[in-house]
Amino acid sequence: GLPEKALINTLEDLEEDIEDETGVVVRIPVNEKGADILLVTPSADFFAEPHIDGLIGYAKVFHQAGVSWTVSSYASEAANFAMFIGSYEQMKNLTDRIRKAAEDLGVKRIIFGECGHAWRVAYSFLNTLSGPFDFLDPRYPVPQHICEFTWDLIQKGELKFDKSANDHMTLTFHDSCNVARASRMGDTPGGQFEIPRAIIKAVCNNFVDMPADTIREATFCCGGGGGLLTDDLMEIRTKGASPRMTALQETVKDHGVTHMAAICAICKTQFAKIMPTYGLGMDRIVSLHQLVSNAIILDGQDGEDTDDDAGAEATESAAAG
Repeated sequence: GLPEKALINTLEDLEEDIEDETGVVVRIPVNEKGADILLVTPSADFFAEPHIDGLIGYAKVFHQAGVSWTVSSYASEAANFAMFIGSYEQMKNLTDRIRKAAEDLGVKRIIFGECGHAWRVAYSFLNTLSGPFDFLDPRYPVPQHICEFTWDLIQKGELKFDKSANDHMTLTFHDSCNVARASRMGDTPGGQFEIPRAIIKAVCNNFVDMPADTIREATFCCGGGGGLLTDDLMEIRTKGASPRMTALQETVKDHGVTHMAAICAICKTQFAKIMPTYGLGMDRIVSLHQLVSNAIILDGQDGEDTDDDAGAEATESAAAG
């Protein structure tokens, strides 16, 4: 993760950016004791595009939900690369940091940001390696994904959106391997496929899935997973991305898709790097919560009074979907 001073300075700058954009003061707290929620997210969310736009989306959702939350400078990295080498000892060293941060800050729940293998480790190993988490509020799952949190609020009608804010894009969604085939979300099987798509449809008017045999359980690797995300292996990464990029290019051609959303830091980094090789701009990959950030209507936001109807429409369509 980032050193504490660098993390604080970065997040203060983001707070200023959000206020400039919306006219609303949205905090991104660090090391705030007594907060209800500890957000553990990949460090890319703090400094890289499009990841950082997803972090802004998390912050807006937490703000609008009226919950207290914090990130921890001690556990500022959700990534757990020990999974790639199969070292449970090293995995535990990292998950123990999350437990210690949660205990020291006195939080009630732990929520993970958009990171594929971080969510896999959290979902499959957090409780067995570093549990029990009996000091947390038993009403909430341990761990919880940010998509689960956001979707729950949407279903309850607690968030308003102006879906037209994303009308300059036609979206598709990439199912990241570690989420699709090694974890789940929500209370029903397949939630890891349905929940992200439901959120996108709640905040966007234009969504098209890629061919059925290239998504969900049958998804293709981004080409950068398993420790391949290094410039020294660019040739392998480019070839590894070919199946996914072929499916994306087909969807671009047939349906006019302009952007692809993902909920994995490695996938987003990989696609931003190799998309130009396949004739697509590096900005064609977006964070899911970047879309949420674009569309969400904050209380007191500049121009809020003109967007109530759009927000109601989005909430109704989300519930229907």
